Amino acid sequence: MKVMAIILARGGSKRIPNKNIADLNGKPLIYYTIEAAKKSKHINYIMVSTDSIPIAYAARKYGAEVPFFRPDSISQSYSTEYEAIRFTLDTMKEIYDYKPDLIVKLYPTSPFRTTKSIDQAIQLALNNPTVDSIRSVKRCKEHPYKMWTINKRNRLRNLIKTRKEMHTLSYQLLPPVYVNNASIDVIWPKTVVKKHSVTGTNIIPFVMSDEESFDINTPLDLEIARMLMQKKVKT
Repeated sequence: MKVMAIILARGGSKRIPNKNIADLNGKPLIYYTIEAAKKSKHINYIMVSTDSIPIAYAARKYGAEVPFFRPDSISQSYSTEYEAIRFTLDTMKEIYDYKPDLIVKLYPTSPFRTTKSIDQAIQLALNNPTVDSIRSVKRCKEHPYKMWTINKRNRLRNLIKTRKEMHTLSYQLLPPVYVNNASIDVIWPKTVVKKHSVTGTNIIPFVMSDEESFDINTPLDLEIARMLMQKKVKT
C-alpha cells in the first residue's frame, strides 16, 4: 500500500522567520517531523511541499523527498492546505505516475508528536476505509460557553447564546470540546479529488495529549519548545 506523508512547509512565516527550519536543540524544526515519519511502519514515501530552497535543503538532508517546488501562487499566508495537497497529487501523478493510496498530512511545527501516534492514526484510517479522514484534536482548556464578545456599546455578550447561563457552570459540567491541534491528519485521496476537501464531512477524531499537541507558532512557543526538548534529553 502506498502511504505518502506530506509535510507542508512554506517559507514565508511572519512571526518566526524561517520557522520550519528554526533551530531546536541543534536540529531544524522540520527534522523532528521527518524523523517521526521515517520510523513509521506504514509510511513509505515522505515528501515535503515547500517553496523554499533552504527548507528543501534541510528536508533532503534528513531523508525526505522534495521532487518539485510549490508555486508561489499557492504558498502565501492566505493559501489553503487543499491547494497545496491537490497540486501535490496532480503533479505526482503527471510527472511520476504516482498515486498514493493514503495521505498522511504532518505539520512541521509539532516536534513532540510521536511515531506511535502517527501509526495509530493511520491504522484508524485503515480500519475505517469509508470515512473521509482522520483529524487529530486536543481537549480545549478554554470552553466556548465561557467566551464573550464586546458589542459597540462596550458590553459583554455570550459568544454562544443559550437559554441557561452556561458560562456560570464549572468546567466539569460542560460538554467536552475539542480543537484542531495541527499535528496529524490522515486523508483518503478520494476526499481531496472528489470532495475537493482535506477533511470531508465524515471525520473520525484522533485525540492527542497536550505534550504531543504542542504547536510552535510564536517566538515564545519556540523558547518553550527548547526548554521542553532539553528536559526530554536530560531524562
